[in-house]
Amino acid sequence: MSRERLALHIDFTRCDGRGLCTELLPELLVRDDWGYPLGRGGRDVPVPSGLAGAAQDAVALCPVQALRLRSAGRD
Repeated sequence: MSRERLALHIDFTRCDGRGLCTELLPELLVRDDWGYPLGRGGRDVPVPSGLAGAAQDAVALCPVQALRLRSAGRD
């Protein structure tokens, strides 16, 4: 049985560097010197299945809607 893989997309044009997402997903995101999130693995960060819930929380709680979950294919 295949599962959909997810990727967390960071929209830097919306982000204002509050850093909540980096606190919710330290396994996937770090802050740069100005507080903006940097994905461990680029702009579209692969989300392991064990972190899907935390990634959904980060998307829902982002005050400027700068995060999105995208399909990254199937396993």
